[in-house]
Amino acid sequence: MALRINDTAPDFTANTTEGEINFHDWIGDGYAVLFSHPKNFTPVCTTELGAMAGLAPEFEKRGAKIIGISVDPIEDHNKWKSDIASYTGNSVSYPLIADPEMKIAKAYDMLPAEASGEPGTRTPADNATVRTVFIVGPDKKVKLSMTYPMTTGRNFDEILRALDSIRLTAQHKVATPANWQQGGDVIITGGVSDDEAREKFGSFEQKLPYIRTTKQPA
Repeated sequence: MALRINDTAPDFTANTTEGEINFHDWIGDGYAVLFSHPKNFTPVCTTELGAMAGLAPEFEKRGAKIIGISVDPIEDHNKWKSDIASYTGNSVSYPLIADPEMKIAKAYDMLPAEASGEPGTRTPADNATVRTVFIVGPDKKVKLSMTYPMTTGRNFDEILRALDSIRLTAQHKVATPANWQQGGDVIITGGVSDDEAREKFGSFEQKLPYIRTTKQPA
């Protein structure tokens, strides 16, 4: 069964480049971004891990931890980190999970239950579905999942934007419109009466009978 929004993210204990972790304990009371890769030493993923390393301070500001995963072993992860720093100029300081038995990839439905074989003998094509980003909330539930094809590098600025929306809408009774950016107007959710909206937000615009917009809450 595929993981859906608001499903509890499967917990696991795993070896990482920063030592053993228990995922739910590691998340703590913030958010986590778990992003997966089909195989180490692949070109698109090298750029992605470097991009995430460069954005790490922005995620930290938002109370979100970053963690990567592939089915390759820790030794390969540590070797790969030097290539990533050399090519992108960004050093990977967040943990990378080793999942050689593919247990985590299967728990998150990134690989089918019948997938097997040594990580070293599996090609990126064998692991093509291991190209997913999950945002997990403080309640340990899945808030977002996005899966990309192998040839399309992920846009981590978009993941950051989505995290901003998720955090904002968890705190206030609002939703964010298409292409919303920090500081943009937001939509008041349908469960909020006009009187409550005025009390909470001060004022709003009735754009359509079912769309009321207001300034982004502080």
